[in-house]
Amino acid sequence: MRISVVRPDELGPGELDVWRQFQKDQSPLQNPFLAPEFTLAVARQRPHSRVAVLEDSSGVAGFFPYEVRNRVVGVPIGAGITDCQGLIHRKGLEWDAVGLLKACRLPVWEFDHLMAGQQSFERFHSERASSPLMDLREGYARYIEDRNQAGDVVKQTLRKQRKMVREVGAERFEWNDPDPAGLTALRSWKGAQYRRTQQYDRFTTPWIEGVLEELLASSSEGCRAVVSTVYAGDRPVAAHLGLRSRSVLAYWFPSYDVDLSRYSAGILLCLRMAEAGAADGIQHIDLGKSEALYKTRLMNADTPVAAGRVGQSWAITTVRRTQSAVSRSIKQGALGSRLKSGRTGVVLRELKARLAAR
Repeated sequence: MRISVVRPDELGPGELDVWRQFQKDQSPLQNPFLAPEFTLAVARQRPHSRVAVLEDSSGVAGFFPYEVRNRVVGVPIGAGITDCQGLIHRKGLEWDAVGLLKACRLPVWEFDHLMAGQQSFERFHSERASSPLMDLREGYARYIEDRNQAGDVVKQTLRKQRKMVREVGAERFEWNDPDPAGLTALRSWKGAQYRRTQQYDRFTTPWIEGVLEELLASSSEGCRAVVSTVYAGDRPVAAHLGLRSRSVLAYWFPSYDVDLSRYSAGILLCLRMAEAGAADGIQHIDLGKSEALYKTRLMNADTPVAAGRVGQSWAITTVRRTQSAVSRSIKQGALGSRLKSGRTGVVLRELKARLAAR
């Protein structure tokens, strides 16, 4: 196996065609986050983006897109906004994960939404979870029949939809909304949600804005962003900015008007997207890993994803695990509260004590 590392924009048309063919040949690789267009869009905003090209006696065998952050830490391309990660490869290919890192000159590579089925990375998993799917391969009518047998989410949502029509206005759904009002409303709702939950606003993060702008303008069949909106009268009530390939829609940035939450417009939006998507070739809507109740009620399948890290040595992996644990403590625990209150000295002393104890 020969491995060379290049900038994404150094890949030629022939190599990009091979990449796309690998995706066409294997359904698990058809997620739009694995498309070369996503890597190229991120690379134009993130200068430390790279692609390792794997070759054997038969020619190009795989592509491993990644970023280098803090000079030494490798992460999946677009980490922070990608819900599907891994190596895009010829069917049946096996590789040495540590050898791959050495070729990339990466001490460690960390992942949080890795396709769990990639066996070459399996021993490096620290956590596994299920990413819920809306499986539409048998059509929308069959999906609805399955959900009706499993519970009453569809009936409840349609009952609330009729109430919304009576009280707010006639429903209108746009699968690929050309009206900027949908995206404008989505950005406003999502920004308010980020503030409520004390998360950073993805829509005002410059590199993410650049990626979204490029993908919204894309016409690629393998990777393009689409805005879907439910209106009541002329008023947007729920919207979703998703990333799609020919067969997969990644549930990416959903939101709704909280003043109208009693109508469950967010769930209605998912059902309308499933109906329109099934008619437009979408076989799966990947809802993204989480334990949100509405996803559990809408899903009729799932796919496993993993979190973990590959390290060139046990020491490197241990250091990064410790750093990650401390970071979580700061964000989620008492350390974070003390840091916000200005007790920096106390925090630093406690951090040193934790590190010394590991």
